[in-house]
Amino acid sequence: MVFNAATHYRVIFVNIHDIAAMCGVSAATVSRVINNSPNVSPPTRELVLRTMQEAEYIPNAFASGFGRNSMQLAGILCRDVANMYYANVVSLLERELRGKGFDSLLCCTGRNLTDIKERLTSVLQKRVNAVILVGSAYREERDNSHIREAAAQAPVFMVNAFIQTPNVYCVYCDERDAMKNAVKRLFEDGRRKILYIHDMAKWAWSGSQKLAGVRDGLTECGLTPGDDLIQQVTNGIDPARRRVSDLIERGVDFDAALASEDLLAIGAQKALLAAGKDIPVVGFNNSQLAECATPELSSVDNMLETICVMSVDFMASLLAGNKIPQKVVVSAELVQRKTFRA
Repeated sequence: MVFNAATHYRVIFVNIHDIAAMCGVSAATVSRVINNSPNVSPPTRELVLRTMQEAEYIPNAFASGFGRNSMQLAGILCRDVANMYYANVVSLLERELRGKGFDSLLCCTGRNLTDIKERLTSVLQKRVNAVILVGSAYREERDNSHIREAAAQAPVFMVNAFIQTPNVYCVYCDERDAMKNAVKRLFEDGRRKILYIHDMAKWAWSGSQKLAGVRDGLTECGLTPGDDLIQQVTNGIDPARRRVSDLIERGVDFDAALASEDLLAIGAQKALLAAGKDIPVVGFNNSQLAECATPELSSVDNMLETICVMSVDFMASLLAGNKIPQKVVVSAELVQRKTFRA
């Protein structure tokens, strides 16, 4: 019971034993009513349901669902929901899960591998039907035994990442090809000195794919990037702005800017505008930031909505007993706005 001194009212929390006492039946009988068991007489069922309604009693979803083995629950793990990319993916996944009749359990793991393993174990202990890992950050460079061990307990779905392991299912964008094509589109526009800004501070599968795609594109176009034209910075608008401003001050010559994230592209855009330079700028992810930028930012759309929809569709299909592919690759699309129109 909670007493609110400001408004002078009491909120009484009722549990299953209280309902049983009110009805003059056992807690087991109330549980059978909640779980829709046929072993309850119609008058008793009606009495319990009416009492629950009058007492505004809400059954515990975990307890009742596990008791009748009917609750469909997906565990979603992401690094940090404060990050716009992760927040967007989680929102899309939860929307699709609700549409399929699933509840979801969200867990933000941070970046530390020990913490990730602990959170993954904790989610699995909640008896989830499946685990969804958001982003390629969960793929380690060498040892992914924690994902294999998790997949031995429940199917694991990786959103925009790839690991070839039994009971792990991956839907991801071909970001290497996407970056290669972005470079080629800039080349076709007459650009020969393309600056690439990325934030791959340490090994990361997505970042390595993008960087490889940039190098593929430059090679196919017969271009050799100078050391100054591939820049690694901390992820954020200001670090990218400062780095590009420094390149301009040093006289580094470039005629287009391509970035691994929209945030970095906007930082480059700010530096170029401050210097009075008007050259193509292309970001990656096609986030809301791209449309909010001034001028609006061209960006590679890695088709997150398509990936999330497909991931949940496959998950529901697998749990229904159907066979699904372990890997599906989605092609990206360059969304052209004011900063670059090929």
